[in-house]
Amino acid sequence: MTTNPLADALAIRATASAFDAQRGKLPVPGDPHRLPGSVAVAQQISELGKLITELGDEVLLRTVNREHSSRTSLALSSFSAAVRPAGEAATALGEVAQQLAFLERTEHLHDRPDTRDAREAAGRVIDEALGTADTALREAADSLHAASTAVSPPSSRLRAALGRTTTPMYEAAPAAPAAPPSATVAPRTIRAR
Repeated sequence: MTTNPLADALAIRATASAFDAQRGKLPVPGDPHRLPGSVAVAQQISELGKLITELGDEVLLRTVNREHSSRTSLALSSFSAAVRPAGEAATALGEVAQQLAFLERTEHLHDRPDTRDAREAAGRVIDEALGTADTALREAADSLHAASTAVSPPSSRLRAALGRTTTPMYEAAPAAPAAPPSATVAPRTIRAR
């Protein structure tokens, strides 16, 4: 299978949108009375796993493809680079799931002082991990959006305009005649009213 700049740009843009969608599903950190649901976090980890697999498939497709144009290389690089932040987001959500499991396991001990401190610490870890996941997903999406623009072929209007141009876009303006050395201008005096 061969790729072309338009197909590359569309694939990159679709993947960037998938990362944006995952970021939109993240629970909002900071609300101590509203923890994310364990099932929702597990589903999001699963969806991120699928996204990482899709990134791997895109990298494999372009690596096997022997047409290494600069645009294909940029697409390959872009998909490869998105794997790291996607993994960071999945790792952070794994930490959230682990802390939620701890909170569920210790629910009946919430009145004990030592358990109360550990449960509060778990809430802080959850907030930090959600922030890490948000940052990583934004990084992946932003880099892919930028790459889709760079990989996109020029529009047909731009190609037509470039094809019609027969003169340089910027011609040098004619030089102004030099003033004779004796014709100096006296400084102007400005008076206040």
